[in-house]
Amino acid sequence: MSLSDIFDKRSIKLNLESASKIDAFTELVEAVAAIHPELDRSTMLAAIQDREQKMNTSIAPGVAVPHGYYPGNGGIFGALGISPAGIEYGAPDNKPVHCLFLLIMGSASSEQHLRVLTRIASLIKSGGQELLQKAQTQEGIYDILSHI
Repeated sequence: MSLSDIFDKRSIKLNLESASKIDAFTELVEAVAAIHPELDRSTMLAAIQDREQKMNTSIAPGVAVPHGYYPGNGGIFGALGISPAGIEYGAPDNKPVHCLFLLIMGSASSEQHLRVLTRIASLIKSGGQELLQKAQTQEGIYDILSHI
């Protein structure tokens, strides 16, 4: 499994328009819903917001992985957003977030969820965040995700 199995090309947003994290969540949930119309937008957004209220999902400088469990969903679906301007996220370092890896997971997919988080961490540790931010197309980002 590579990250490209979770993040469909169509769910990659190169220029997030949102300035706040709640608006960014909405924008990314819309990207997931466009590909998976069987998933309810309100339920996805509530799951993401509920998880974020428990603990900030910033995992590294400039990177966050907002995620939530969707009842009855059997897999993991994702959307990746790049914000050139940055989003005020309340991160521990008080710096804006530029890369958001939004994950919608089924309650039975915790093992797969951990593998996805490990792959995202590997991408970030290997300098992938800079590559993602420099990519000019969805295809360019998808190619990066295909190798992780």
